[in-house]
Amino acid sequence: MNKGFVYLVGAGPGDPKLITIKGLECIKKADCIVYDRLVNPKILTYARSDTELIYAGKSPGCHILKQGEINTILIKKALEGKIVTRLKGGDPFVFGRGGEEVEKLVEYRIPYEIIPGITAGIAVPAYAGIPVTHRNYNSTLAFVTGNEDPNKEDSSIDWTKLATGVSTLVFYMGMRNLPMIVEKLITNGRSPKTPIALIRWGTRPEQETLVATLNTIVKKVEEVQFRNPAIIIVGEVVKLRDKMKWFEQKPLFGKRIVVTRSKDQASTLAEAIENLGGESWEFPTIDIQAPDDFAPMDAAIANLRDYQWLIFTSVNGVKKFFQRLRYHQKDVRELFGVKLCAIGPKTRKALESEGLICDYVPEEYRTEAIVKWLETQNIRGKKVLLVRANIARRLLSDTLKKLGAMITNVVAYKTVMGAANVEQLRQMLKNKAIHVITFTSSSTVRNFVEMLGLENYKELLQGVMIASIGPVTSDTIRSFGLKVDVEATEYTVNGLVEVIKNKIISKNRLTLKRGKY
Repeated sequence: MNKGFVYLVGAGPGDPKLITIKGLECIKKADCIVYDRLVNPKILTYARSDTELIYAGKSPGCHILKQGEINTILIKKALEGKIVTRLKGGDPFVFGRGGEEVEKLVEYRIPYEIIPGITAGIAVPAYAGIPVTHRNYNSTLAFVTGNEDPNKEDSSIDWTKLATGVSTLVFYMGMRNLPMIVEKLITNGRSPKTPIALIRWGTRPEQETLVATLNTIVKKVEEVQFRNPAIIIVGEVVKLRDKMKWFEQKPLFGKRIVVTRSKDQASTLAEAIENLGGESWEFPTIDIQAPDDFAPMDAAIANLRDYQWLIFTSVNGVKKFFQRLRYHQKDVRELFGVKLCAIGPKTRKALESEGLICDYVPEEYRTEAIVKWLETQNIRGKKVLLVRANIARRLLSDTLKKLGAMITNVVAYKTVMGAANVEQLRQMLKNKAIHVITFTSSSTVRNFVEMLGLENYKELLQGVMIASIGPVTSDTIRSFGLKVDVEATEYTVNGLVEVIKNKIISKNRLTLKRGKY
């Protein structure tokens, strides 16, 4: 029998970017992924479309699959010859029961590998601005389970030594036992005035931090109904939080923002969101594909020197045009004497990456601005090549014709419906886990509404901020009966992120910020 292979992978504490490169490689090549509750679902988007995903649950006192069942699944899938990635929150060998799973793999002689992860006991305090070690505050550090095996007759924790023998204590999953933990520490000599911090959903947009002292923490927890999953950190280093907290200070902290652009284009917007502390959630509503017929573009490329103007209205148009130019073994020398127009700075930058300088870029980055400028130019009788998408607006083409230009329209690419996990987004919207949705074109709006479902999209979007890149996109949003909460004044990705940031900062001045504890 051909045995497969099992990778035990630590997924990190929650922020999907904290997974290791090697861990990500194991996700991408897995035939089957068995994952726990605390694994950020965004990490699973890196899996192949044909990868089998098995949810193992695993929260304190409530398991979708018991440990024995998980072991059985790992063995069964491996014996089927599959590459299995066992994905665990944090690190597999730090209170992750990874050792038990490895023992079972060894028993069945199944090959395996351990890929360590960033454990929550270090990363979560760091995201709350608490260093687990600091030479002025502590010299010792201990990781302690806050959720010992309930079947044990006696605790294996030596509280008499732990309470005063270690400067900083980090308890994993100890919320249910918090009163007992506090009582044991104080009874065994730890000062009741010792600082303590509880950090819930650390490294994620939902991160909340509650700071108190040992003798006040239990009452505070009851007052604010603080719950799992949380890390507990005890020690003088907690005092450094006021000085060092950084994650909660970012302007988009606590916000999960949907990016509806195509997968190829999403990274720029996603990066801008994450640099400001938000979590981007890619939901590609469009996909960029080759045109149905290359003949019109091929004919234009064969006669490029006949044109006086070449107009690009998108970055995709630039990319696809020059890909086709190179396909025909041609380069920028074919554009000698042709004037270039780009709709905005990103399109201009795409042209510059090809070694070309634009002759005109409008100050207002929209088709209407190009139209207004063209009306001041003497283009009657001039040959103009317009490179566009299959669903582009006809405003520019119609205006050129009215002005007497000899216009050639070529479709460089077509925009089709994207392939996104609709059910997952619906569930997140129902759970109020989405805070902002961004739209960067009319097609992203139309496809988003169609994918979400015409019967209940308005209900699902209640309370969600809707952000538009410009007035044309905003008009499309409103045509579906939705309110545009923010519209970019500069019709670019950076302009869109800026207005989202300003709106959220303004709202936060009127309401309590996340991390209020």
